[in-house]
Amino acid sequence: MGRGRTFFTLRKSIVTSQQRTARQMSRLAFTVFLFQACLLLLIASPSSAEDWRGFRGSDGSGISRENASLPVSWSSTDNLNWSIQLPGPGSSSPIVIGERVLLTCYSGYDNTQGDITSLKRQLICLDRNSGTIQWQSAVTPSGSEDLFEGFITEHGYASSTPVSDGEIVVSFFGKAGVFAHDLQGKQLWHADVGQQSGTRRWGSSGSPVISGNVVIINASDESLSIRGLDKTSGKEIWKAEAQGLENTFCTPLLLSVDGHNELVVPVPGEIWGLNPATGKLLWYATTELDGNVCPSPVFQGKMIFAMGGRQGSTVALRAGGRDDVTNSHLAWSSQASSYVPSPVVHEGHLYWVSDRGIAHCLKVDSGEIVYQERLVSEGGFGGGRPFYASIVLADNKLYVVSRVAGVFVLAAGPKFKQLGQNQLDNDESQFNASPAISRGQIFLRSDTRLYCIENK
Repeated sequence: MGRGRTFFTLRKSIVTSQQRTARQMSRLAFTVFLFQACLLLLIASPSSAEDWRGFRGSDGSGISRENASLPVSWSSTDNLNWSIQLPGPGSSSPIVIGERVLLTCYSGYDNTQGDITSLKRQLICLDRNSGTIQWQSAVTPSGSEDLFEGFITEHGYASSTPVSDGEIVVSFFGKAGVFAHDLQGKQLWHADVGQQSGTRRWGSSGSPVISGNVVIINASDESLSIRGLDKTSGKEIWKAEAQGLENTFCTPLLLSVDGHNELVVPVPGEIWGLNPATGKLLWYATTELDGNVCPSPVFQGKMIFAMGGRQGSTVALRAGGRDDVTNSHLAWSSQASSYVPSPVVHEGHLYWVSDRGIAHCLKVDSGEIVYQERLVSEGGFGGGRPFYASIVLADNKLYVVSRVAGVFVLAAGPKFKQLGQNQLDNDESQFNASPAISRGQIFLRSDTRLYCIENK
């Protein structure tokens, strides 16, 4: 029996004269139509149409749908708009809300400075046009933080990307809790989601998502639970607990299928579909995602694509259904996989670059491997696992951030083509964060700096 079974759980009116002619009516209607269309464009332009509101974008897909030209190459002197020194490192990705860029970092404690009581975490807001810091809000750690040792040294204490609905910003700092701020930097609420540590003491990495009035937190490391919090107050709406959440480090995926919402959570050995309003289990499927699950799933049409595990596996699963859907909804599986980076799905193909630097392309309908190609790097990749960031698709190009060898640009298509490798001089720190893309700009963060890159 699968662990899933044990899961507990304006209208405007136009007043016209009766004596107007049909031609006059047509002209008036056309004028009103143009006015309304322009008004809608003005309203939409600075917000959702161009924002990058959470981890891997506003919908978690890792895809920018803007019609904007993005650079293939850049350097410290070419196509670099600005860069700014950050108050501390972090593996979280930047998000973009209108004229604001927001991200998290930590300071005061690591293997070279301070003790655990000196640890500080911060949410930072910068002006997207200049990089100037507009405000920053410090977070006090809990009394039970994991020490800077083991796997935590790979990603640190600011690994979860904040999320926004355009009105508030929600940040997750593990055992320090969940924090909500308004866009002017005022803290609105704080919620504790647990003080435990997983058996491996690897810390947290999953990012919050917002579904309507519910903020959803993967608190698997802190309390073997997923929480639904009220967006306005931070009060707990639901709490779903399960031992099977151990070693689940991914960001859940919110999707809509057949008129209802589902929250998809890959865990070791299974994939779960939850009701995001209540936390109740809707369905589950047994998989070969073994050991621990870091990559976040993606969705297209009615198909979910998930990957992960120490040995590695990738599965395609039809969304929807009830109870055990292993036999009825599992479409295919493949041993080609990724340990940390997440994929994108585009025009019938699934793309990712694994933590070892292997670019993959699979057919989404069958799982057939189209290509597996090692990226070519001048100067090598460095040791360990050289890729942590997740691939991003924009302007028909795939952007892949490596930890120390720069950003690789690939053609988005079933024929492998490496278009470029871009490194920024004088930044020898690690790049663990996935890029954010908005209005033709790429926002890229390292452990020391934030960069704004665009065609000049």
